[in-house]
Amino acid sequence: MEKSTTKLFRSKSSFAFQSGEELPEITIAYETHGSLSPSGDNAILVCHALTGNANAAGVARYSDDLLEEVPLLRATANGKPGWWDGMIGPGKVFDTDRYFVICSNILGSCYGSSGPASRNPLNGESYRMRFPQTTVRDMIAAQKLLLDYLGVTRLVTVSGGSLGGMQVLEWAIMFPGRVASIIPIATAAQHSAWCIGLNHLAREAIYQDDAWLEGNYNKQPARGLQLARKVGMISYRSDVDFNEKFGRQRLSDNGSLSEYENIFQVESYLNYQGKKLVQRFDANSFLYLSHAMDWHDVGKDRGGLEAALASVRAKTLCIGIDSDVLYPAHEQRSIAERIPGAQYAEIESRYGHDAFLIEFEQMAQIIGPFLRKAEQL
Repeated sequence: MEKSTTKLFRSKSSFAFQSGEELPEITIAYETHGSLSPSGDNAILVCHALTGNANAAGVARYSDDLLEEVPLLRATANGKPGWWDGMIGPGKVFDTDRYFVICSNILGSCYGSSGPASRNPLNGESYRMRFPQTTVRDMIAAQKLLLDYLGVTRLVTVSGGSLGGMQVLEWAIMFPGRVASIIPIATAAQHSAWCIGLNHLAREAIYQDDAWLEGNYNKQPARGLQLARKVGMISYRSDVDFNEKFGRQRLSDNGSLSEYENIFQVESYLNYQGKKLVQRFDANSFLYLSHAMDWHDVGKDRGGLEAALASVRAKTLCIGIDSDVLYPAHEQRSIAERIPGAQYAEIESRYGHDAFLIEFEQMAQIIGPFLRKAEQL
């Protein structure tokens, strides 16, 4: 199986956030696949979701120096392929024999790019809650620095789902001259009250954990972060998926109804997912990124949602998922209706929102023809 090396880019100057705050420098963790053309115009940028990282394809490989600087990466060095491995590689829809595919860890995260867990180079202390609040637009500005460093002059397409899709939409608006096409998947042009409410519950779980210590913890606020993850996991799937996968099965089939330890299989699954996130993700980063999602609104300071989407000139393919309860398909159709000439396609799946991380065959059938046309632009 192909291996993929994560690298670090360090800015050579200060970075200004949308809030007006600045940092003396930022780091961006990234991976690339394939070769950049001499003219720098065959690149594809893929954008990850809330708890994702730069390892979109291949098995992650980290240097000892990087692991020492970013300890949480150790939990992702599990020998498993990247989160979009089914989409990226030789002969796949994002063909690395043809395209130069880039994925960077987003600003505010904890996998090598600057975020609350990073150390301030001026004093060597972790930023924690002193890190500037990050927006989706800040994430794009940081990615632009990386692409300039790599020599990318044009993006054939930008694609991603969920929070990744929010980045996709911002790319088309912020840097229209650099983007030939976009493929936003299962996302939002502005975060809905439904999604904000779910994120509020998840954040409250962390805030209410006594171990959070206003963000000044040395050990993860495990109970709060676990509960936050459980809230998310329910919204990432569908009732059909949960019923087919777990039904009403319990850990033991001894028939006892009074044994509280004999929990349902779905409870066990959620417990497992919560504990796993504590081992691999920073609670403060979770807070920062969920806020960034809630504040996401492509229409803010641009004349409103309609005007912002109408300004998109990149060839657009919006993809919805029929069973997605987090970012319902009607939201994706609405985005497509407001972008001039946009296409809309829908994935049929029992897996809910997570289908964009699972249904690779369907996505390839949808994206392949679109991408071939976009490449000719």
